[in-house]
Amino acid sequence: MHYMKYFTMRKILQLLPFQQNRFVNKVANYSVRGRDSDFIRLHGIDVVRDPRTNRGTAFTLNERQLLGIHGLLPPSVLTLDQQVSKMMANLKNMNDNLQRYVYLTSLQDRNEALFYKLVIEHVEYCMPLIYTPTVGLACQRYGVVFRRPRGLYITVHDRHHIPEILNNWPEPIVKAIVFTDGERILGLGDLGAYGMGIPIGKLSLYTALAGVHPKHCLPILLDVGTDNQELLNDPVYTGIRHKRIRDERYDELIENFMQAVAERYGNHCLVQFEDFGNHNAFRLLERYQDSYCTFNDDIQGTAAVTVAGLLAAGRITKRKLTDNIYLFVGAGEAATGIAQLLATSLQLNGLDEKEALSKIYMFDKDGLLTHSRQEGSLTDHNKVFARDDIENIRKLEDAVEKLKPTVIIGMLFLLIYCLQ
Repeated sequence: MHYMKYFTMRKILQLLPFQQNRFVNKVANYSVRGRDSDFIRLHGIDVVRDPRTNRGTAFTLNERQLLGIHGLLPPSVLTLDQQVSKMMANLKNMNDNLQRYVYLTSLQDRNEALFYKLVIEHVEYCMPLIYTPTVGLACQRYGVVFRRPRGLYITVHDRHHIPEILNNWPEPIVKAIVFTDGERILGLGDLGAYGMGIPIGKLSLYTALAGVHPKHCLPILLDVGTDNQELLNDPVYTGIRHKRIRDERYDELIENFMQAVAERYGNHCLVQFEDFGNHNAFRLLERYQDSYCTFNDDIQGTAAVTVAGLLAAGRITKRKLTDNIYLFVGAGEAATGIAQLLATSLQLNGLDEKEALSKIYMFDKDGLLTHSRQEGSLTDHNKVFARDDIENIRKLEDAVEKLKPTVIIGMLFLLIYCLQ
């Protein structure tokens, strides 16, 4: 049974030539002598005002004279390494992670080289600050922590003018776009335009972990409104103030957006769907996956990493993928994506479709997914995993006792528990 069509990692690597070592070296050993087009284009105060070219006090005296910024910075020269040490000391002296998030985003807005060098060299410390879990809190308070615009905002009312908006973006070459409509931000629900923190944070990881140059990354928020009344009443809300549009205007916006991106940046520009609602995530992926270089991170990215983890765990436990009984705690977008890829993997390991499905149980807030249960609806994508050989079980502990799963995949925290 063919459940999904996935871009393989090899395909994505071919489309996006990641060059991490080159980027890291460029950050640490930049040159202003004709090798960087940003430095050639800018001169004087614009050099230190542009986060792409600013190096702060790391500019040597000779470089300051060449760039026309002599006297515009304190005379002491601090290398990027010295500045990183200072930044880390400042971060550790702060009281909470939201304050650290604001500090890091402000650094990114004024000095990209220092920001990425800091994140790359202290990735375990910085990742939870620039992305999950801190980014969730930052999105909830985005109107308060907002300092400087980053990326593009395209509203449903702009759906006939998307090419003009893309032309306003200053970089002519974009290789990776992460975009969201803000409807299902992490586990926090509909955050509307406040969801912009997710594409920004995800693309920061593209650069820090995969080496995609930041000027080739574009975060985008598609604003179609929000059904979150608290946000509509928020005096500093950054989005359009009406209920979420769900009719044909929504589909027209997505269609025009995908076409405009391909026309502006080419068919090899990676377009990543991020944190769309369940009802849109699957249908939009199915609609566009064969026509554009696109994937849905919540469905496909999470699935790929989870199944890879199961395969790796099998090397330790000496159990084949086909030897396990799997119980999913959650039956939404991510859980269904994992279950689909897992079923495909089980078939690739010798099981037929019926045998593969018999290994998988799904459990949501209304209990075990069964065709006979009275409460809890099934979706077009998870109903294939609903059982007709067992009655509904309402409590998770009862399901574990009766089904005796060897693997529980809990989507609340995306943790995998391998039970002995």
